[in-house]
Amino acid sequence: MMTDEWVTIIEKADDLTKIMLSSELVEEYNKAREAVYSNEHLVKSIKEFTVMKERYEEVQRFGRYHPDYNIVMKDIRLQKRALDLNEKVAALRLAENDVQHLFDEVGSIIALSVSESVKVPAGSAFFTSSSCSSGSCGTGGSCSCSA
Repeated sequence: MMTDEWVTIIEKADDLTKIMLSSELVEEYNKAREAVYSNEHLVKSIKEFTVMKERYEEVQRFGRYHPDYNIVMKDIRLQKRALDLNEKVAALRLAENDVQHLFDEVGSIIALSVSESVKVPAGSAFFTSSSCSSGSCGTGGSCSCSA
């Protein structure tokens, strides 16, 4: 049932979303993304890499016994390296990481404001670097907690 309290929570969530989307980090991410996807050569390289990734996954199912194993393994590494060394792609990845960190921080703050026992998603350096003693960090004890 919708109450005034729920309406207020939804409005505050919308406000928070607007603030986050207008943040400097998200603006930098949008600029970096535009720089990558407005470059026809990079878009073509990304599409070629995506196709190669599909071939790689097919080859992985059969391992060394696949006839194209050596060719695909070599080509995927070369294409990935070329993309990784591109300044625009590297800037986009850094911007993605920064935005993800912002979202993780906000999510953690919201979770902790609800209750100390709320579990937050693991897998982010933000969550796994803290050492909790409650055992509810969701890392399975990798933070030295008593999970």
